[in-house]
Amino acid sequence: MNPLTIGLRSTPAGPVLRVAGDLDFDRTPELRRRIDQLTVEPGQRLVMDLSGLTFCDSSGITALLAARQRALAAGADIALAAVPANLMRVLTLVGLDRVFTLLPDTPPG
Repeated sequence: MNPLTIGLRSTPAGPVLRVAGDLDFDRTPELRRRIDQLTVEPGQRLVMDLSGLTFCDSSGITALLAARQRALAAGADIALAAVPANLMRVLTLVGLDRVFTLLPDTPPG
């Protein structure tokens, strides 16, 4: 098991949340707390950088959906960046590839 690490950086376009390690049932509450603490302004885009994610179960996917709800409630957008192939497969199977904006890389800034 890989520990979960969550990093945050601010850009003019909006916050970038880097999620790395295993996102499972036991660790998802930590991500949800960080999402709840985010400040996202109307017109910004929350980017979830998933390049370091090694595992994501259904509770992790639910946390990504909660992040989407938080961004939309703030009048902002959300994008998933650098989604690992194993997670991309799951997102595609359940149709979430059509719900989230997907970026090949994390935007600079």
